[in-house]
Amino acid sequence: MDCKQGALEIGEQVTSLLDKMNAADYCRPLDLFNGASVGQHFRHIIEFYHCIIEGSVEGVIDYSSRKRRLELEKDIAFARQAYHDMNLALKELDEGQIIAVLAEFSCTPDRPEVHSSIGRELMFAYDHAIHHLAIIRIGIESSFPNLRFESSLGVAPATLRHNSHK
Repeated sequence: MDCKQGALEIGEQVTSLLDKMNAADYCRPLDLFNGASVGQHFRHIIEFYHCIIEGSVEGVIDYSSRKRRLELEKDIAFARQAYHDMNLALKELDEGQIIAVLAEFSCTPDRPEVHSSIGRELMFAYDHAIHHLAIIRIGIESSFPNLRFESSLGVAPATLRHNSHK
């Protein structure tokens, strides 16, 4: 599996889960999340992939200046379509493309430029998505106990592999 395939797998996990959720639960504020919704976590995941897709054209990825499209967290049908569109765009990326990433380590305006590749950034976004899917999983288990999902949701591949050898 390469980095694009990993990203596509995340998109498939997300759309599978979105297909099982209802619109009200998707955007409902959860006390466990300090008033945030699972929809906000889904929005956050896709925004990082959008940064990579846009950055592949512009030559620079800037995760801190990402567009926060609120309709992604409020409208589950819009989010489903956005993930579908994201998967189509990801297929066109060149993992070997060299890219600059604007880093941010503090609130100062200094932002060093780090050299990377599209493949490396897809790997970062994959790990980031797994982290947020784990948070989403906690929210679902706590707030929507009747919603069924894959047991691998939000679990890193290394953990799945480790657990399979126990």
